[in-house]
Parts: sequence; structure tokens; C-alpha cells
Amino acid sequence: MIRLSVFCILLSSLFLTGCASITSGKTQSLTLESVCSGEPVEGAQCELKNSKGRWIVKTPGSVAVHKAYGDLSISCSKEGFATSGGTFESSANGGAWGNIIAGGVVGYFIDAGSGAGFNYPETMTIVFEPPCGSDQDMAVTN
Repeated sequence: MIRLSVFCILLSSLFLTGCASITSGKTQSLTLESVCSGEPVEGAQCELKNSKGRWIVKTPGSVAVHKAYGDLSISCSKEGFATSGGTFESSANGGAWGNIIAGGVVGYFIDAGSGAGFNYPETMTIVFEPPCGSDQDMAVTN
């Protein structure tokens, strides 16, 4: 009877912990770059936001964000450029799918709640629309 109880406790703990929480963690390192007319834009200040927090990074650069079930919105600005940004979707990673396949529905919801079961694209590019930088300041009117 004691062995059965221990087995049941161990088995239930397997289903009560999210697989992705263990295998991939709750944070992800992202690389952010920005371009205008195909040319890199250095030093743009970008704000990244999701349901788990807010982060600031200058391009090109990297930042560790808390993963989330929802999208990551990015807004970038730089003097001489119009503000630009984008929204990047999170997608289920292998750990989340492993929970579904193994029947760990509870584990899947834990991973969804913590964000560990989802990833963002590793590299994100923000495109500034022309006119690019100082070209905007050089416009001459007659």
C-alpha cells in the first residue's frame, strides 16, 4: 500500500509540473535589429512588452525576455526616423507539445500560464519606413 501511494504521488507530480518549464525555462534571449531601405539602423531604442513584463534594448542588441502565451509587441524610435514597431507571435515549443502528447493537460496549462511552453522568433527585425534618418532633414522646399 505504501509503494502504491509513493507511486501515485510521483506520477501525479509528473503531471503537475510543466514539461517545458523543466526543459526550456521561462526566459528567452532575443536578438533585435532595425533597418531602413535595407540598411541597418543602429542605436534605435526599442521597448518590448508582453503580459510578463517590459524591456528596453538598443539595436542591434540582445535581451532576455520572460516568455508568454501571448504576443510580444515592439516599438522603436530614433531621432530622424518615424516610430516603427511590430507584433511577434509566440508559438508552442516542443515541451508544450510533449505535455499534450503525454496526456499532461495540467502540465500544458502550467506551461501556458508560465509562458515556458512558448517561444518567440529568435531574431526580430523592425523596419523603419523611408525617409531614413538624416535624409528626412535634408529635404529642401522651394
